[in-house]
Amino acid sequence: MSDMTPPSRKTVALVLGSGSSRGWAHIGAIEALVEEGIPIDFISGCSVGSYVGAIFASGSLDSLKHFVLSMDGRKVFSYFDVVFPRSGLLDGTKKVAELFSMHTAVERFSELNIPVMMVATDLQRGEKIVLKSGPLLPALRATMSVPGLFAPARVKGRWLVDGGVVDPVPVGVARATEADVVIAVDLNSGIASRRMRIPPVEEEVTPLQDGPKFKSELLVKLTDYYETAESNFKHKINELLGRDSGMPDIIDTVMSSINIMQERITRINLAVEPPDVLIQPRLGALKMMDFDQVELAIEEGYIGVREKMEDIKALLETPSTSSLLPQPGRP
Repeated sequence: MSDMTPPSRKTVALVLGSGSSRGWAHIGAIEALVEEGIPIDFISGCSVGSYVGAIFASGSLDSLKHFVLSMDGRKVFSYFDVVFPRSGLLDGTKKVAELFSMHTAVERFSELNIPVMMVATDLQRGEKIVLKSGPLLPALRATMSVPGLFAPARVKGRWLVDGGVVDPVPVGVARATEADVVIAVDLNSGIASRRMRIPPVEEEVTPLQDGPKFKSELLVKLTDYYETAESNFKHKINELLGRDSGMPDIIDTVMSSINIMQERITRINLAVEPPDVLIQPRLGALKMMDFDQVELAIEEGYIGVREKMEDIKALLETPSTSSLLPQPGRP
């Protein structure tokens, strides 16, 4: 018998960056990887990337996709409650719980099928915080707390906000897993889409039928309750702040500013810690609050990965450095 031991397959870490409504592109990116049988051994995420990554790691990505498509994305943002603007305009605690638990019963990091690491920012120290153990919902609430828009989250004695403030595409966190190949999805490259934005269509939403993991009754109730929440929210904010009708509204102002900041931070971070494969879906025409562009975002994420599939497979097929070294007992 030969003493040659076949090399074990390479491990893969997937990095899912921040980007608000652009985050639905992560769904298409993951689908393209799964379609080609690319293994995903670790996930590091920031903001919406953490949310999509955790849903996927719980085995419920199909449920999320069906949900955002059936809702056409427009009411997802309105699931958050308006609060008096002290440290944020929205309180996402209860609604993050609903948006996550409607797809899966998983409650803790240890219950996920794939290890997930979520990046948040310590608001007082400016430090990057990696959340990877304990209950999922506080971590999701923290990593998704866009400064100025969502109130900070209190986790383990720290006030935390969106990890995109310091690391929008956390490649370094993925590198720490010592995975052989790191694939990163950057949503803030500014590259223009291949086709025009899909114009929003006002139509009646038909609730999905019962599925094994989709809680349709909850979806129907939430849809009914928040039918007019988006318009009411903007009206309340404009009334509260006395905004001039000719000025950009506060949401657009905050999100556009954050987008500019994250794009520049991402360029610097990726230059210092580049991934092995960088996916940059063509989402330049999408604003960060374009929740009505679900299909376009998913499609661009899928195409972005397909375009890099040969590179990914080549990296996975190339023998690792360790496998090329002489082994004990061999000449």
